[in-house]
Amino acid sequence: MAEYFVTGTDTGVGKSLVGAGLLRAAAARGLRSTGVKPLAAGAVFQDGTWVNDDALLLQAASSAPLDYAATNPVLLQAATAPHIAAADEGVMLDAATIARHCRDAASHGHDLLLAEGAGGWLVPLNARETLADVAVALGWPVVLVVGMRLGCLNHALLSAAAIRGAGLQLAGWVANSAWPAMPARAENIATLEARLAAPRLGTVPWLGAEATAGALARHLDPDPLLVRRA
Repeated sequence: MAEYFVTGTDTGVGKSLVGAGLLRAAAARGLRSTGVKPLAAGAVFQDGTWVNDDALLLQAASSAPLDYAATNPVLLQAATAPHIAAADEGVMLDAATIARHCRDAASHGHDLLLAEGAGGWLVPLNARETLADVAVALGWPVVLVVGMRLGCLNHALLSAAAIRGAGLQLAGWVANSAWPAMPARAENIATLEARLAAPRLGTVPWLGAEATAGALARHLDPDPLLVRRA
């Protein structure tokens, strides 16, 4: 069984879509894949209950999905920084509890489990902790989604340094074109390839309205994650 924590260079870089694509790609290999979003900020009312779109995306892309409560155990209403939304709603967030939710999800059995964070690596949870503390508590290797745009080199290299500085392995990264155009895109990817020292799990082109889990799966290779944890 393989478990990974998924983070991004920023919010809005396509973590959920990339995670869903990796889950679909693993499922296409006949594997039991499970995606969870232990903490989400931003709720919509659907079929009589509050849910999060990213959590639903991961659940739908999983070949061994959990029920919604296990997929997204902590849901905050406002689509803002989790510690701000939590304070407004009178909710106490802590890394140990969120990590425990991830371990509970992992206990159901799978070949590949992806636990997606919220925003980037150091998004605050409370006055002391960040989502990085959740990853450290889990001890799982990390997958980094790089949103390909101007500034991504700095964001990606800083994120990778912080991940390794926390004592965790950067298990792989994805170059995701979450915006339609980027100057010197190929050169930027080559720079990251040389400096991140981790497998590139795929390069996703700009897909626009066609950006679905199935479409991304065709550009992603989960095999390095599966081989490493075999």
